[in-house]
Formats: sequence, structure tokens, C-alpha cells
Amino acid sequence: MSVKRKSVRATEQRNPRTRGLDLLSTQNLLRALNREDATVPHAVAKEIPAIARAAETMAHALNSGGRVFYVGAGTSGRLATLDASELPPTFGVSPQKFQAIIAGGTRALTNAVEGAEDSSSQGAKDLAARRLTNRDVVVGITASGSTPYVLGALAAAKRKGALTIGITSNRNSSLARAVKILIATNTGPEAITGSTRLKAGTAQKLVLNMLSTATMVRLGRVYDNWMIGVALTNKKLRKRGQRILEEASGASVSEAARALRQAGHDPCVALIMLKKKVSAAEAQLLLSAASGNMRRALGEFRNQFKK
Repeated sequence: MSVKRKSVRATEQRNPRTRGLDLLSTQNLLRALNREDATVPHAVAKEIPAIARAAETMAHALNSGGRVFYVGAGTSGRLATLDASELPPTFGVSPQKFQAIIAGGTRALTNAVEGAEDSSSQGAKDLAARRLTNRDVVVGITASGSTPYVLGALAAAKRKGALTIGITSNRNSSLARAVKILIATNTGPEAITGSTRLKAGTAQKLVLNMLSTATMVRLGRVYDNWMIGVALTNKKLRKRGQRILEEASGASVSEAARALRQAGHDPCVALIMLKKKVSAAEAQLLLSAASGNMRRALGEFRNQFKK
């Protein structure tokens, strides 16, 4: 009597296109990896409607006083931490607004803590420690869609009434049933069987880039295509901030430098000063009244977006 085998998740299946990988020359090996990587953007593109819904949901939550929590383990947790940590300096948002929770804690950022992902109760506990509310959004990130730590956190989020989003490479997974909005990139079998740090990880990085960037744009933390909210924390960024200000306002080098000084080196405030011809204090009031949205603060808000 034949035994029916349990279906294997796509990310765990053997890839027929890379069999004999270890016998290839280095250049051919790299070409094989590159061919597999080239399929990832197409898989991500298919999920743009879901990514858009997620970004709009996150922007609404942040505008309403909520926060966004990324939860992941291993590669997923490290990618989530990378994305969350880069948002404050890039867009000038509070580090409290986007927080990453990784199984195993900060030690897992530089060392493998593989067993940490197996505890669903720990996922719930780590999320609860952040004092989650029903205004927050929890984004669970797991290539397999079955990581207990992530699923435990999502179950806790659901009990609190927080909105849940899932990022995975396996649509038919436990994660799909645990979230309100599912982003499932069908990246298929990895070049090295089961090594989801490859295509699945690349897809997660692309999705996180799109998700957080679109959220920041919807919040008005980008003006045109300038990162006007950039934190001017070093020499390179101070030069970048002044250059952005000159281009966005049409001001001279000296005018932009003076406005930046008067604005306490806040490019958003400085741009409002230059374009509205107001003082730093008045510009700050306009920005606060617009909840940090640059178009609204400048009176340039449009109800319809370009196609």
C-alpha cells in the first residue's frame, strides 16, 4: 500500500533548474543564482494590490496615533529590523512609530538563535511587552508562513484588535489564515533547497522597501521625490539636506543655509519657511497642524493622484 506524502511547501521543494549546482564553474554557478534572483521582482509585482492595501492601512494607523510592529525570526527578523531602523533617519519619523521584534532578541541580529522561532508563546509575550493597542498594526514576516514565534505574535495581536498583515512566500500556509491582509510572493523553490535567505529573503526585502516607503509617502514625509524629512545627523546628510532644500525651493545656497539654521536643521520646516515666506515658528505650526504632511502644510494638497 502506497503512503501518501504530505505536500511540501514551495520554499522547501528541490529546484530542478539548479541540480548539479556544486559541479558548476564559479561563473556558471553565479549565473544560475542570478537567473533565479531575476524571477523575484515579477513575483513581487503580482502582489502590488495587496502591498498597496497594507501601506494605506499602515499610514492610516500611524496618522491615528498607532504604531507598526514587524515580527520575524532569522533572516525575516533581521530584514525587518534593517527596514525599521532606517526609517527614522530617512524620513524623520520617531523610532517608536516603526518597531521590529525578532525571535531571540538583539543577540539574534548577529548570531543564529534558531530555536527561538519555535515558541509561539514567546512571540505573544515579546509583542505584549510593547504595550500593543487596537490602534497598532502588526506585520508578521515568515518565508514558510508557519513560524510559531510569528504566528503566536499575530494571534496575540488579533486578540488585542490590532490589524494584522502577513508577508510570506507560501500562500497556502498558516500565516494566510492568521492575517487580515496577506502579501504572498510566489518565489518558488530556492537555488539551494530550503535556503530562504535567497529568493524568499530578497522578496521580503523588496516588499518591506515598498511597504514602508509607500507608507511614508502617504504620510507626506516625501515631497515630490525628495526625502525632505531626512535627519541631518552627519556631514554627508547635512550637505544632502541643503541640496534638497535648494532644489525643492529654488533658493540660493546662502538662503537655504540660513533657513536651515533658523529651522534648527529641520529641512521640512526650512522648506515651508522658504516657500511660504514665514518664520521658523510659523512654519513649525503649519507643519504640526498638517500632522507632518508637507503638501498639506504648504497648501499644495491634491485630492487626486497622478496615474
